[in-house]
Amino acid sequence: MVDLLMPCEANSSPFTPLGFLERAATIYGNCRSVVYNNRVYTWSQTHQRCLKLASALTYLGISRGDVVSVVAPNIPAMYEMHFGVPMSGAILNTINIRLDVRTISVLLQHSEAKLIFVDYQSRSLIEQAVAALEKKPILIIIEDEDEDEEGEVADRVSSPATHLTYTSLIEKGDPSFRWVRPETEWAPMILNYTSGTTSAPKGVVHCHRGLFIITMDSLLDWSVPRQSVYLWTLPMFHANGWSYPWGIAAMGGINICLRKFDAGTIYAAIAKHGVTHMCGAPVVLNMLANSPESVRKPLPHVVQIMTAGAPPPAAVLFRTEALGFSVSHGYGLTETAGLTVSCAWKGEWNRFPASERARLKARQGVRTLGMAEVDVIDTETGASVKRDGETLGEIVLRGGCIMLGYLKDPEATRKAMRNGWFYTGDVGVMHPDGYIEIKDRSKDVIISGGENMSSVEVESVLYQHPAVNEAAVVARSDEFWGESPCAFLSLKEEFRQTDKRPSDQEIMAFCRQRMPHYTVPKTVVFLSELPKTSTGKIQKFVLRDMAKKLGSSTTHSVVSRL
Repeated sequence: MVDLLMPCEANSSPFTPLGFLERAATIYGNCRSVVYNNRVYTWSQTHQRCLKLASALTYLGISRGDVVSVVAPNIPAMYEMHFGVPMSGAILNTINIRLDVRTISVLLQHSEAKLIFVDYQSRSLIEQAVAALEKKPILIIIEDEDEDEEGEVADRVSSPATHLTYTSLIEKGDPSFRWVRPETEWAPMILNYTSGTTSAPKGVVHCHRGLFIITMDSLLDWSVPRQSVYLWTLPMFHANGWSYPWGIAAMGGINICLRKFDAGTIYAAIAKHGVTHMCGAPVVLNMLANSPESVRKPLPHVVQIMTAGAPPPAAVLFRTEALGFSVSHGYGLTETAGLTVSCAWKGEWNRFPASERARLKARQGVRTLGMAEVDVIDTETGASVKRDGETLGEIVLRGGCIMLGYLKDPEATRKAMRNGWFYTGDVGVMHPDGYIEIKDRSKDVIISGGENMSSVEVESVLYQHPAVNEAAVVARSDEFWGESPCAFLSLKEEFRQTDKRPSDQEIMAFCRQRMPHYTVPKTVVFLSELPKTSTGKIQKFVLRDMAKKLGSSTTHSVVSRL
């Protein structure tokens, strides 16, 4: 009898997060969906606009499996793309707005994009990138006529006849369009390119099923309530905003869009809109914590912040929570479409001192409910490392939201996914309580005198110095030890003056009091700002090049390493 029970059309409809929008329009139709400066949409309006977008794309000849790219900041059109483009059957490819012409041209050629939406401020950049392509995609300009943050009206874009505008495209669409549902939940829905902080960008392909799983997982793990107010400080072009474009629709929340922001903008938006949730890399936390008192506004309530993208220093977490924010910490990659490990908080930890709570929260944590398994393994033997918080290994993952693979790169796909695991390239430890902590990227481990040294641990000490705003540590060639730590620092504004600026020797002395002497930076370089990607990740490959140009370090002392 059991053998006769089989999957059928009624019980095996493909998973996709696109259906969240239709449900939101039904339940929350008259409630606010997207707010941008003076423009406000309801969920009913957003639903119709996305259907119009899908319809218009179909009219332009876009069909199932075609790639549609977009270069835009966090504006309403960018939010609508996350539904409207895949609703046409196409694959959405969001591109980092801060990339250069050559890189964008390479990505467009590699993805074979049939159409590209471009924000008016990036128009010249994209026109140059497209000019280098043999097969040129359709170019559509996203206008912006709203008042900006300073109250000035943005110039209207006058497009040549060969260019359509986003507004005219939406006007031509059919609001009753029957959107193109995936034939299978394994069908590609998203194409994202990795940030390229350690290597050339690779095209990561995610399917409807994986995005459905990660979206539901991210909502459950963060306990996001219905009709929360979400501030878009995380770029939607970065791993699709960790799946929250679809997640906020699922909960009927309000998307507060920002074209650009600083600490003052964030505090003002929280006060004006009653923001409850936001995401960002540790650089955003650092921005909030180190902003002048004149910029800060008292929080009307506790604001939930999810941080990921780089290991957050405990000192930064401590300062941010002291302002009244509640910080959650997660871990994920472009290849996982969102956060698959989170520092699930235990009630008994609330009894610990604030500094200890911050130290615990700085750990990446345990697998989310949507992940099957997470481990730290010895890459040579494949065995799990000791749960001692000290033995290094590579973090590996398996679960339903892992990418389908890298576009047109079977070799890289096989290298990343083997032996039943996805190999992250991140070096970490497993603590006795089962919580994972990242120690470094495999390329960032410093090997000094035969000892593996974590740059993240050195950075965490540097962030404790009252003058340090940003810190990053890389390896510098050393004639005696092979490699030695080289610290790149930016200082808080009040410490940049000559009379208040700490010397490199003062920084080293500060570290020497708080860490083993052999891990103390042998070189300290002060910069006005550390090089970062648009999502706030410090570009260590740039710093490694700078350290290489410094040549080999010749200053060493055997005693200093004891």
